Amino acid sequence: MLELRHRGGCPGPGGAVAPPPREGEAAGGDHETESTSDKETDIDDRYGDLDSRTDSDIPEIPPSSDRTPEILKKALSGLSSRWKNWWIRGILTLTMISLFFLIIYMGSFMLMLLVLGIQVKCFHEIITIGYRVYRSYDLPWFRTLSWYFLLCVNYFFYGETVADYFATFVQREEQLQFLIRYHRFISFALYLAGFCMFVLSLVKKHYRLQFYMFAWTHVTLLITVTQSHLVIQNLFEGMIWFLVPISSVICNDITAYLFGFFFGRTPLIKLSPKKTWEGFIGGFFSTVVFGFIAAYLLSKYQYFVCPVEYRSDVNSFVTECEPSELFQLQSYSVPPFLKAVLRRETVSLYPFQIHSIALSTFASLIGPFGGFFASGFKRAFKIKDFANTIPGHGGIMDRFDCQYLMATFVHVYITSFIRGPNPSKVLQQLLVLQPEQQLNIYKTLKTHLIEKGILQPTLKV
Repeated sequence: MLELRHRGGCPGPGGAVAPPPREGEAAGGDHETESTSDKETDIDDRYGDLDSRTDSDIPEIPPSSDRTPEILKKALSGLSSRWKNWWIRGILTLTMISLFFLIIYMGSFMLMLLVLGIQVKCFHEIITIGYRVYRSYDLPWFRTLSWYFLLCVNYFFYGETVADYFATFVQREEQLQFLIRYHRFISFALYLAGFCMFVLSLVKKHYRLQFYMFAWTHVTLLITVTQSHLVIQNLFEGMIWFLVPISSVICNDITAYLFGFFFGRTPLIKLSPKKTWEGFIGGFFSTVVFGFIAAYLLSKYQYFVCPVEYRSDVNSFVTECEPSELFQLQSYSVPPFLKAVLRRETVSLYPFQIHSIALSTFASLIGPFGGFFASGFKRAFKIKDFANTIPGHGGIMDRFDCQYLMATFVHVYITSFIRGPNPSKVLQQLLVLQPEQQLNIYKTLKTHLIEKGILQPTLKV
């Protein structure tokens, strides 16, 4: 290709070779134009190969080492690789589920820390892939700036969370009031500093790659930080909005694997050859049933259904409330075609159980596309897993590729169909206002109540 460029015969669009200059054209042309063209050709010759790279040019990433505990290796040494992997995945899955139950028992704050830890680990795995692929170019400040942008974005999102849900605590701390008041300006200033550092780090022969990696970092932030922020927002609506969606994705992952392992015959998608239609369909029905039952069991307890709130008087998170109608048993008429089967006219259900069908359906039909997306990403970079953190499973991102897609759906679902005014949140927002602002709101509300005839003009409140 370089030789063709030097000869003036570089292939053009469609594979056609550009014709040589007409006779006398170069001699009669402007010398300044010719000099500029030579410089551009020289630069294109030296650095143009960066854009001409194909998938086959991507360097191989060395396979991750096997981190399976030696005790498991010895116990399963007599099995075939297929069954050995099945037992390793099963044992580690039960271990992770047990740890998850323990964290649920420890409360909302520990769940938030878990989400934050998973977010950081997923970010690390994706950024590490980019660094390994392009490390031969020795890009300056790539990892430093990636982690700096992670801190900036987390500062912005978690600062917004503090302002929304910890208003009573912020009201008592003068320093925090300053940070919350100017939070968005501070966040922008921090990001701007990173942006300027990136511009200053640009190296002439690596412009394209540096901008590729700049985009890589920001897409990774979009996938990990934004979605984990939505997970925590869902958690504040009530632990049930956190547990049912997440457990539905886990259930679909497990049951689809089991159905595919034992009954799978028909390939589902080329991106993930081990996925089968039998596993996909079996996972769907299993997940819907699981979500319906889990919603019934969790709806009975305030601990799971009440919004998570911070109480400044006890300096901790509390989940105490009068459950909304969504979590109170109601009678529903049985459809005619089911009356003969159930032998009853009505059934008592929690309204949330009906919503759980929508959540479970998304988790089993659309959620797997997050996994397919991750499979395509891994194939593009010729890797089997994002990391080797969990034996038999791969990296943390391999286990949570569907969860991020689910988190966005749950947040949109709540804001579109569920959420109403939250009195405690409105009160918290009023408390952070200045006394003059509170007085103006009081006067406006009083005037409105008098006009509606709800309050007598002479009545003092």
